Order: sequence, then structure tokens, then C-alpha cells
Amino acid sequence: MHLFLPVLFALLSAFSNALAVVLQRQEALAVPSSTGFRPGLILDLLRRPLWLAGIVAVIAAGVCQALALNTGPLTIVQPLFVLELPLALIVASILMRRHLPAMGWVAVSFVVVGLGVALGAAAPTGNRTQVPMDRWLPVLVVGAGAIVVLSGVALRRPEGRARAALLGTATAISYALTAALMKSATHILADYGAAAFFTAWQTYAFAVTGGTALFLLENALQAGPLVASQPAITLGDATLSLVLGITLYEETVRSGWWLAPQILGLALIAVGAVTLARIPLTRSLVAAEETSGPSSRQAGQTLP
Repeated sequence: MHLFLPVLFALLSAFSNALAVVLQRQEALAVPSSTGFRPGLILDLLRRPLWLAGIVAVIAAGVCQALALNTGPLTIVQPLFVLELPLALIVASILMRRHLPAMGWVAVSFVVVGLGVALGAAAPTGNRTQVPMDRWLPVLVVGAGAIVVLSGVALRRPEGRARAALLGTATAISYALTAALMKSATHILADYGAAAFFTAWQTYAFAVTGGTALFLLENALQAGPLVASQPAITLGDATLSLVLGITLYEETVRSGWWLAPQILGLALIAVGAVTLARIPLTRSLVAAEETSGPSSRQAGQTLP
């Protein structure tokens, strides 16, 4: 029962994030694109009501995520965000009044069952509240370096799946770092109060990584189709968060013969995610270069 609240809050956060991604993806395609990072992209999107609704969903997701991380292990909370991928496609199908094909529902089942099997076999435990600086420093340096490298490589690629996947992976790293820092900051708030929270470096660090994640996400969504960026975001976030939970917060997972069902669960998740990524989506979730005809970008803009 002690895991009920963190699991509930994590699921609510995953749903809110899925809704936000779909809304923001649709709006990101409706504003001018560019070959490089464009700071004005955020200003353009601020004028679009659906994008603002997506931001509200992002805020709700952040609150639920903070509550989940404050009450449960990182190794349980963040892997649940794997569900964001099937939830995003289900939400997109509902909003566009389209049905997922039968294979889509099979893939969703693979992800859900695989996640249950993997987490059930791993049985993560531990809920350390603070991490010493000598552990944070190498993690932050390596994480920041990976984000810079992935972003640099992405900028050298034309718009399309590869660029979206690279930016999606950079976004995933930012999300995982944000979650790890947020967990520490929320415990500072709970244990020492608001004054300590607003003077803790973790608070401003997770604000920076969170803002970086949002900026990278918007560019990833505009760089290529959702099916290219979303698997990288959700699977990358879950995997890296598992590593951070073990290395930073000293959380543990079962080993020995339990590794077999864990690997089986991961395999089911991977098969489900790849299958979902190959399912044709509606025009609002497809990048311009993947639609037919020279006016595909304009066609996408006319959708409600």
C-alpha cells in the first residue's frame, strides 16, 4: 500500500504528459520551422491556445511527478513514464476521431504487460532522500555533455526521423536529470521548509534542466514525426532514471534468476514501442516531409 500514491501520481503525470505532447506536437507543426534552434519558436507558440493548454498539462504533470518522487523511489516512478508513448497515441486517436488498428492495441498490451513484468521482477526498493555532491558532479557533467553532443549532431541533420530521435534522446536525458534533481529538492521542501527549498542548488538545477527539456522537446516535435521522438523520450527517460536511481539514490533491484523476467519485460516493451512507432498516424502527428504533396505543411495547419 505504501507504493499506491507514488504509482497513482506517476500514472497521472504520464497521462498529462501524453496529452501535452499531442497538443504541442500539433501546434509545433503549425508555426514556421527552421534548420537550427530558433528562440522565437516559443514566442510563436505562446500565441496558440492549444499549445498553452499543453503547457497547463505539463504543469499538472510536473506537480504529479513531484508528488510521486517525494513519496516513492526513482526506480519505480520514472519507468512508469514508458506508458506515455501508448497514452500519447491513444489520446491522439481520440482527439482526431480515429481508431488505433488492432495491432496498435496489441502493441499497447505488450508495453503495459512488459512494464508490469519488468517492475514486478525488479521489485525496486529504497527511498534515499539526499545525495552527496561528489555523486552529483560526475552525473551532471556527463549528462550535460551528452545533451550538447546529441544536440550538435542533430543540428547537422536535415529535418526528419534521425534529427527528431537525436533531439528526443537529448530531451530524455534532460527529463531524467530533472526527475533526479526534483526528488532531492522536494525532500528538502518537505524536511526543511520553503526557505531551504528556495536556497538549495537542486531547486535551480532542476529548473534549468526542466527548461532545457522543454526547449529540446519543442524542437524535437518540430524536427520530425512523433513516432521518431516519443519512443526515444519515454524509453530513454525510463532507462536513464533507473540507472540514476541505483547509482545516485542507492535504490536496489533484484538480481539472479529475476533478471530473466526483467529482460523478458524489457523485450515486450521494446517490441510494443517499435510496433507503435510503425503505426501510421494522422496528419497532425506526421512531419511535413512524410506527407505527400508540396503543400503538406499547409495541409497540417488547417486541421482543428
